Amino acid sequence: MHLNPYGEYAVLLAASLANDWPEDRAGIVARTLELGMTQTFPPADGDHEKVRVVIDDWLTIVDEPDPDARALLLNAELAAAAAYPRLTNHDNEGWHLHYRDDVPSLPYVLRAIISLGTSLHLVTRGMSRLGRCQAAPCTNVVADVTRNGRQRFCSVRCANRAAVRRHRART
Repeated sequence: MHLNPYGEYAVLLAASLANDWPEDRAGIVARTLELGMTQTFPPADGDHEKVRVVIDDWLTIVDEPDPDARALLLNAELAAAAAYPRLTNHDNEGWHLHYRDDVPSLPYVLRAIISLGTSLHLVTRGMSRLGRCQAAPCTNVVADVTRNGRQRFCSVRCANRAAVRRHRART
């Protein structure tokens, strides 16, 4: 496992859930599988609501502009869910590292994956590589995974909308 792709996968998963919240637990599971998670977990009462809390907690990190405060928030998330690294070969997908306890809970696992992945994303790519779309009134999360670190919009549509606004403002 390369650290950067893990961070990228986790922040893209979190952003996807934040930007397009699934209707139910099945929608969350489908999204995790679609974006690369291989494990599934037995359903438990309140999973949908508990994962929403995980995403809302993550959004406080996204919305924190100060890198020092952002790091404190993220450290609190890591303390709540991360554990010492351990080798695992679940589902015969090959040996890799887990940074969490083996708790069969979808909300717990997502909190661990998202907090660790966000940490890796920010320390390897830069503390400013997570924010909101700059095309008002859009408020979608932008997890900047570009090579040059200049992604400001959540989609081509929002980028085009902002370009049209800039053009019209000049004329």
